[in-house]
Amino acid sequence: MKEIKEENIDNSNEVKKRVKKIVIKSIITTAFFSLLVLSFSFGVNYIYSNTALKPIIYIYPEEECEVKMTLLDKDLLTCTYPKYTSGWDVIASPNGDLTDLKTGNKLYSLYYESKNKNSYKMERDGFCVKREDIASFLEEKLEILGLNYKEKEEFIVYWLPQLEKYDYVYIRFANEEEISKNMGLEIEPKPDTLIRIMMTWKGLETPVDVEEQKLERANRTGYTIVEWGGTEI
Repeated sequence: MKEIKEENIDNSNEVKKRVKKIVIKSIITTAFFSLLVLSFSFGVNYIYSNTALKPIIYIYPEEECEVKMTLLDKDLLTCTYPKYTSGWDVIASPNGDLTDLKTGNKLYSLYYESKNKNSYKMERDGFCVKREDIASFLEEKLEILGLNYKEKEEFIVYWLPQLEKYDYVYIRFANEEEISKNMGLEIEPKPDTLIRIMMTWKGLETPVDVEEQKLERANRTGYTIVEWGGTEI
């Protein structure tokens, strides 16, 4: 009888040891995957925070002509369409239609994304915008900066879902010098009007006080090229 009791105790101890091992293994596995997911999330945020997202370029010559566009910091490119090699060569029409000379494909814009050589940051000037005011804010400011109704709508529908995730958003539009330092452009023939817009922004839980950025109204005349994109700070 004593032997049976001792055997039961031994079995009970063995079961406890096995259960303990299973629990510990489960905890370690859960912690590992949680850490992996967290690390991946921070990694993605870090990558995008220093990336010029969705710059697209529209070309409006006064008459149909061939246009060659060269991005001067090719090594920073992360994605392009049409595929960028040594430059883009297109036939451009006054209404904005493009034909890629390498493929014959019809286009309405040129697209790229790239890493920024110089990281954008919150400056002393800019705008602090409440969630419910973001759409109307963009409508007003993008018109001042020179976008037409089609370009303005494409900008807003791309960025609005990302901006409206936050109660407040800090927004500042980089000037042409800042944009060119991160991605220089060489265009032949040179346009009469070149508009480059890079919206830098940061989501906020509470408002911040910033000096309102002064924007100059763009005047679109003659052969015009327009580019817009954005970077999350």
